[in-house]
Amino acid sequence: MDNIGNRIASLREQARFTQSVLAEKIGTTQSAVARMETGNQNISTEMVRKISKALNKNLLTGTPGSVNLQIEGGETLSGTIQTNTSKNGAVGLLCASLLNTGTTTLRRMPRIEEVYRLIEVLESIDVKIEWEGDLMKITPPKKFDLSKINVEAARRTRSIVMFIGPLMHHLKKFSLPQSGGCKLGSRTVRPHFYALEHFGVNIETTEDAFEVTASPVCPSEIILYESGDTVTENALFAAALSPCTTTIKYCSANYMVQEMCAFLIACGVKIEGVGTTTLTITGIPELALDIEYTLAEDPTDSMFFIATAIVTNSELTITRCPIDFLELELLKLGKMGFKYTQSEPYLSDNGLTRLVDLVTKPSKLTSLHEKVYARPYPGLNIDNLPFFAVIATQADGQTLIHDWVYEKRAIYFTELDKLGAETMLADPHRIYITGPTKLRANELVCPPALRPATILLIGMLGATGTSVLRNIYSINRGYENLVERLQSLGAKVSYLEEF
Repeated sequence: MDNIGNRIASLREQARFTQSVLAEKIGTTQSAVARMETGNQNISTEMVRKISKALNKNLLTGTPGSVNLQIEGGETLSGTIQTNTSKNGAVGLLCASLLNTGTTTLRRMPRIEEVYRLIEVLESIDVKIEWEGDLMKITPPKKFDLSKINVEAARRTRSIVMFIGPLMHHLKKFSLPQSGGCKLGSRTVRPHFYALEHFGVNIETTEDAFEVTASPVCPSEIILYESGDTVTENALFAAALSPCTTTIKYCSANYMVQEMCAFLIACGVKIEGVGTTTLTITGIPELALDIEYTLAEDPTDSMFFIATAIVTNSELTITRCPIDFLELELLKLGKMGFKYTQSEPYLSDNGLTRLVDLVTKPSKLTSLHEKVYARPYPGLNIDNLPFFAVIATQADGQTLIHDWVYEKRAIYFTELDKLGAETMLADPHRIYITGPTKLRANELVCPPALRPATILLIGMLGATGTSVLRNIYSINRGYENLVERLQSLGAKVSYLEEF
């Protein structure tokens, strides 16, 4: 028992988890974790499994383990599910908290891998994180020191590049590890550099780091090289604490950018043009407040359950759907024959995001004559496009999906063939899907990208028989308690850990 206790302590420290963080992950108390590590508490086989899952290591061998799912598909689902808050909103707000020298309290913070990675990075630079239930308090250090930054965690998330906008206001010179995240081709960070250089930031790239020097200036107008979500957020961070008025053109108006605007406005920053591609920001000289903000709902979470309802031919009630970021998706699905009803709109807790409740109906779909493709908001959302691939397997006719943004993502859609789909890859961006096809069970490994992984899970829910989906880390990056939420709707999904 003492050896296992020592191993728990060692692996926990390697993961840069406090005892409290590990306790939260395995559903126990900090004192119980302390007793386990000192050999003063018996550890059940189930607890070994939970700790192994939390640490992503085999507790008995210390080697990496994978978390897998077993799915008994072909079942009709029913019930009500509430839309969770946004991964992209959460990571942006964690980065934005670095602007504030006071305590930032975020409510409805999702417990997902992407958030855990950023917490590991934040704690390694002495940011204090207190997480109780769905409430997170973030308090920065008196002075930032990046010399002890958790390099491994930083490299596992592309969000680390969004540290530059806030930290430029606190440090004249600093280094950040180069980032990773979903493997979707070469997504350049050059547009971030072009945006921030207007604010006096110079970024040099080495083989494994971003070397940043900052001499803040106040631009009156900038044009973004690319209308990207994180690029726009980084520019917002730079403008927020610049004591002048800056107009930023060709912004993304996507849901996470609108969420960031709502948060910064709550902090006292004046922003005009929210929801458009031109934002005018009047910054404040400093942010030193104890502030609270409740995260908004995630349209891609709503879309996951819409697609699940379609593929499993189920009637589901999906509440708190951010309708402004789903209208075009629902219009196209309606033209395909999807039947649903929706409530009157009401506001989210941030006072900005409009929500509706949807009730899906079993529907017979026909493919669209036109290709399905994504566009920046208010077009069909780039992260919602993959769901149309698995939906197309159940639509009568041939659907052309054009995923023009990423070099490799459409290739992952061909994995649906292993579940009985009929696809033809025209090139790395375009795929034809012919339906309807009867999906069949299979054993697959998750692609290293969030949305392509989720559509395999949806396909397995619609496939008759027993499927296994291996190594669901990429899904856990963006979806909280997805297995448990599916189980609440009657889905026969269970963990199948190999520890």
